[in-house]
Amino acid sequence: MPDPYPYDESSRLVAEEIAGDNALALSVGELSLKLKRMVEGEFGHVRLRGEISGYKRATSGHVYMSLKDENAVIDAVMWKGAANTLPFQPQDGIEVIATGRLTTFPGRSKYQIVVERMELAGAGALMALFEKLKAKLAGEGLFARERKRALPFMPPVIGVVTSPTGAVIRDILHRLEDRCPTHVIVWPVKVQGEGSAKEVAAAIRGFDAIAPGGPVPRPDLVIVARGGGSIEDLWSFNEEVVVRAVADCSIPIISAVGHETDTTLCDYAADLRSPTPTAAAEIAVPVLADLRLTVASHRQRTERCARRYVERGRERLDAMARLLPKRDQLLGPQRQRADEAGARLDRGLERRVTLARGGLDRAGAALRPAILERQVERGRDRLAATWRLVQSLNPDRILERGYARITARPGGETLSSAEAARAADTLTLRFRDGTVDVAVEAAGLERPAAKTYDKPRREQQPKQDKPDQPTLL
Repeated sequence: MPDPYPYDESSRLVAEEIAGDNALALSVGELSLKLKRMVEGEFGHVRLRGEISGYKRATSGHVYMSLKDENAVIDAVMWKGAANTLPFQPQDGIEVIATGRLTTFPGRSKYQIVVERMELAGAGALMALFEKLKAKLAGEGLFARERKRALPFMPPVIGVVTSPTGAVIRDILHRLEDRCPTHVIVWPVKVQGEGSAKEVAAAIRGFDAIAPGGPVPRPDLVIVARGGGSIEDLWSFNEEVVVRAVADCSIPIISAVGHETDTTLCDYAADLRSPTPTAAAEIAVPVLADLRLTVASHRQRTERCARRYVERGRERLDAMARLLPKRDQLLGPQRQRADEAGARLDRGLERRVTLARGGLDRAGAALRPAILERQVERGRDRLAATWRLVQSLNPDRILERGYARITARPGGETLSSAEAARAADTLTLRFRDGTVDVAVEAAGLERPAAKTYDKPRREQQPKQDKPDQPTLL
């Protein structure tokens, strides 16, 4: 009899292992690992062509992005070491060819490509990147005309950023030597390949960082030079880091990258673009021989102008001299007036001498002896009267008639009142023949026991007539 409830595996509640079943249950991690091994084994080396989307560089230096076309999208990662070797700066919208290996990311059950090398997908993609970067930098004003600076006429020091082994530096040095010998400082860099853009930018910033007056002279002009080549060869000078270094440099820069038909973003940022490196050397300095010729020409013109000025001055002077009167005409009246003045001077001197002789005669007549004797007598009488007046005014003459003069000690001033005598400590009585010191008492004057200073009495000398003194009065 058949089982009314046949066994249905889909209706089992608890999973059970069935004998003979080879499909054992796998964990998610086991399946992810199997898939990773299978994908990496099958696609260990692939090259994908696609457009960059969602480009992002993490702080660790790793790059994350997506590669897409019109049908699909695949995630991509580029580790820091590989990202640092890229010869260009990736941007969204640029078509590239990425070389790497396919792998899975178990954490999210997604597959992705680990990019080891990335290249632009043809010249078209390269030009698209060029135009995109050009529009970005132009929008920031790095190519504006008002940023351009005038080049120095004759720079004493020129800095050159280029390869030290190529023909470019030799051409520049030879042309500078031929035109105008100048001090040249070469900053050697790689001009192509990995790391060349960073070296060029570092050289430009290094020249700009040199301080004036230091051991290394600061350039007055910088030439960034490279020979011709394809757009891939010149791509280092299209890198953003180089363009910004050129735009930020405070020293005027000539861009001499490639040949006449080659154009880089460095040309737009520089103060002047040169078609070739050799032409850059010609633009940088003038021709010394031409300068010498110009200076000599200016010297000759200056000399001719100076001679012409002197000649014209001489001509004007001669013309004015012809218009002037002759010397005799100018000096004739003055000579005549001088002769007349000389004649009047002689007559005046004669008259003056005559007048002086008459006055002398009159004065001599007035000097008679009798007149002089009368004048002497009158002078003697006036002198005697003056002496008698002096004798009468002598304060000590009155002492001969019995009076005394009272003086105070110390000081010796003459006292004329009793009040002044009481105020003095000691008094001196001056007589005709000597002095006596007395003390002051309330009742009057008392002779002290002090010394008496007697002067020897002068004998009365007989009065003698003073001799007559001559006078001119």
